[in-house]
Amino acid sequence: MSKNPLVSVIIPTYNEEENISKCLKTLANQTYEPLEVIVVDDGSTDNTKSKIENQKSKLQIKNLKILEQDHKGPGVARNLGTQNSKGEILVFVDSDMTFEKNFIEKITLPIREHKAIGTFSKDEMLKNIQNLWAVCWNINRQVPKDELITFSDKIFGFFWNIFTPAIPEIMHHPASAETSPVFRAILKNKFLSVGGFTSTGEYTDDWSLSQKLGVKAVNAPGAVFYHSNPATLAEVWKQARWIGKNEFISGTFFRKLKSLVKYSVHFSFRIGLIK
Repeated sequence: MSKNPLVSVIIPTYNEEENISKCLKTLANQTYEPLEVIVVDDGSTDNTKSKIENQKSKLQIKNLKILEQDHKGPGVARNLGTQNSKGEILVFVDSDMTFEKNFIEKITLPIREHKAIGTFSKDEMLKNIQNLWAVCWNINRQVPKDELITFSDKIFGFFWNIFTPAIPEIMHHPASAETSPVFRAILKNKFLSVGGFTSTGEYTDDWSLSQKLGVKAVNAPGAVFYHSNPATLAEVWKQARWIGKNEFISGTFFRKLKSLVKYSVHFSFRIGLIK
């Protein structure tokens, strides 16, 4: 790896006309160089593509590429982006994320210092914190309590402070660990050595790299980014059903049995009440 390697940021997007502009703006202001940004439109049916093209003419991102494919899922889109990338380090982000200015610098630092082949970040912050459903979805997932500014959020913060210490560790977000099965950044040669993501089009595509490589991503301290959560009850239901379904599809026999219980209505309802 060169001393100052080119980093390729790959963004799969599908019907994200409301979010993609904000995502690209925060990538345009990154402290790290050299950088290329590759957006792979996964068969969007809205104005996502035109939004990207408009931003390309406005933003100071020297290397912004736009690729297109039929709707095949994020795993396929990320693999396509990688095939058209030139960087030695790959960074995978979503189109509804925004980033602090030093995100790329921080997320790649352990890789550039030869301390890891890939990283993730525990510093994922809730972007739509004014939304009560989004905050509830994010229980025990690093809700920045100093930013609870609305009345509903203050109520949530009050109950958070009372009940959180009593919640068993098993219910905490996996990001409390120093390793993760999901890579946010990785050496390109390691990515290619296992053929990239397993492209099922499902929720668990992200996990396939660690399974193939036999190692997990390590935490990159200070790589702060913001991500939106489901903002309506309908979105909560849709997202939860999608996660539960894919947990079941991708699991071993024993994991499937566990998922039948964990994601059942009765068990989920009880966990929700406890949280």
